[in-house]
Amino acid sequence: MKTKAATPKESIEFADLRDLFIAQLKDLYSAEKQIVKDGLPKMIKTASDPDLVEGLSAHLEETKGQIKRLEQISDALGEKLTGETCEATKGLLKEAAGWMEEDATDEVMDAGIIADGQRIEHYEISAYGTAHAYAILLGEKETAKLLAETLEEEKAANDKLGHAAKSINQSALAVS
Repeated sequence: MKTKAATPKESIEFADLRDLFIAQLKDLYSAEKQIVKDGLPKMIKTASDPDLVEGLSAHLEETKGQIKRLEQISDALGEKLTGETCEATKGLLKEAAGWMEEDATDEVMDAGIIADGQRIEHYEISAYGTAHAYAILLGEKETAKLLAETLEEEKAANDKLGHAAKSINQSALAVS
């Protein structure tokens, strides 16, 4: 029996650093869209700690602003950032969704949500740091400024999750 060959993903030519830069921006755009659509809303709905819910809700709004910044960058560079899927974020969100289906006390669930949230933030910090460095090398000053703004927000979000983890992890420990 003859099987049909899988259709290969559309090939992208990487002639220079700008091509790689654009690919990185497309990945970030996809990541942020997935986080706004699937990730943060589910975390907010599942979390029970009021401070965690408030922090996640604030970051959801912040992430919507980050998408707008990426759209500004898209316009400034004359490049379409749609059409790609960030597989890393897709995987991280799938893992988080799996966790949120587990049977856990509220405290342990919140601790797990923070762990998954920080994994996502660390990915974003790495990706925005790389894109920012490329923007500087390419002389894209305004784009670099916008990416630096988002990078700082992602670092702050990670710090806030880390701060929340201190009390929430203690609460999770207390129910053991």
